[in-house]
Amino acid sequence: MAKRVYEVWKGRNKFFLGGRLIFGPDAKSLLATFSLIVVPVIIFCIFVGRHLRHEFSSYNAGYAVIVAAILYTIYVLVLLLLTSARDPGIVPRNAHPPEEELTYETGGRQTPSLQFPRTKEVMVNGISVRVKYCDTCMLYRPPRCSHCSVCNNCVERFDHHCPWVGQCIGLRNYPFFFLFVSSSTLLCIYVFSMSAYYMKVLMNDSEGTGTVWGAMKESPASVVLMAYCFISLWFVGGLTGFHLYLISSNQTTYENFRYRSDNRYNVYNRGCINNFLEVFCTRIKPSRNKFRDVVQEVQQPPPAAARESATNDAGPEDRRVKVEDDLDIGGDLLKISQRHNFEGIESDIRSRGNDQ
Repeated sequence: MAKRVYEVWKGRNKFFLGGRLIFGPDAKSLLATFSLIVVPVIIFCIFVGRHLRHEFSSYNAGYAVIVAAILYTIYVLVLLLLTSARDPGIVPRNAHPPEEELTYETGGRQTPSLQFPRTKEVMVNGISVRVKYCDTCMLYRPPRCSHCSVCNNCVERFDHHCPWVGQCIGLRNYPFFFLFVSSSTLLCIYVFSMSAYYMKVLMNDSEGTGTVWGAMKESPASVVLMAYCFISLWFVGGLTGFHLYLISSNQTTYENFRYRSDNRYNVYNRGCINNFLEVFCTRIKPSRNKFRDVVQEVQQPPPAAARESATNDAGPEDRRVKVEDDLDIGGDLLKISQRHNFEGIESDIRSRGNDQ
């Protein structure tokens, strides 16, 4: 029975629902993130929101405190799912190294040595940018692409691998990641504010002691929620501010930490407004991977003579085929070397025959 792409995937990703959802190898961390969001909101609704139902002028207005908390939490969880369960921008692997980039040097030896350039120059916004070759994926990484050692994939516009969402953050899920972090910040502010308001209500209650200590003993859950939200704000709030800076300057986390000391010119910076428009108002590109497609069978390569005649008609992309298993790069280079040796011997035989 033919297998699908996600069933023979070479990365460390985990797939669910027949390849419709793709997670990172540390997808279990989503349970912790889910609990850190949902559990405080449940405590808030039971021990704080429930007592604020009748604390507003309109009788039914108090119910909006609970409804808003529940709906906004669902919104945050949807953003979490959109961030962690989609292709972040994985660049498909090549089945073979790019043969057109190989150079051959004999150097007086019988077997020519194969020289594979590790970098090459590409133009970005009129400026030359150096891109590197990835041995694992057997391709030259596009600009701003990096290989994630956790997921074992090359990811376009790689920002970082986030253990809290269990996924790489890249070109296709960065907007959702930022919305998730910033929305979590607003949720913390909301729970903190409503808990503080309930403390104030308890202090003004005629039956209470009228002191902060009395309100704290009356509602210890409010104290716990305020402390939890205050600590969380240092993380998600700081992360929101940091990514606002990155978006305004059109940087990624990876670029900021790696090239911060180089003081190099940022060729991707288009101005603050255009940078924000690029992230939030640009249509997200479709995935370059068809995880549910059936894997194509490996085709045997034609003989050397036939392959030589077909080279002039076939482009570089035609010579690459997607196969089930990645071939070892050393084996590919050896085959290429043997083919050129065979062609060299044939040419020598022809030249000797002509001389005779």
